[in-house]
Amino acid sequence: QVQLAESGGGLVQAGGSLRLSCTASGSADSFYAMGWYRQAPGKERELVASIHSSGVTTYGDSVKGRFTISRDNAKNTVYLQMNSLEPEDTAVYYCNADRYSLHPVPGFYWGQGTQVTVFT
Repeated sequence: QVQLAESGGGLVQAGGSLRLSCTASGSADSFYAMGWYRQAPGKERELVASIHSSGVTTYGDSVKGRFTISRDNAKNTVYLQMNSLEPEDTAVYYCNADRYSLHPVPGFYWGQGTQVTVFT
């Protein structure tokens, strides 16, 4: 049974920073792709960022230059450093993982989600 445990969400003022973490447990030793999706109220779920075990990264257009994804393969953990946060970044952020890829179709495994709220 694979589980994705997220942490690091919260309330932050615009221009501030947050760091999200997600650790995979269970039969997670062969995850090739890990990353984050987000969903704001009334909007579709969108890819924020993904990273392969090789280190190759992909970012959504709206976060390029502000967010950085990284991973520790030994710990099956992925991190999302979010800088210069904007109110438009307010959403529930979901950890996502798969043996192959997270886009264009999301991966198979999901975390429970963590709320990020950016206020002015």
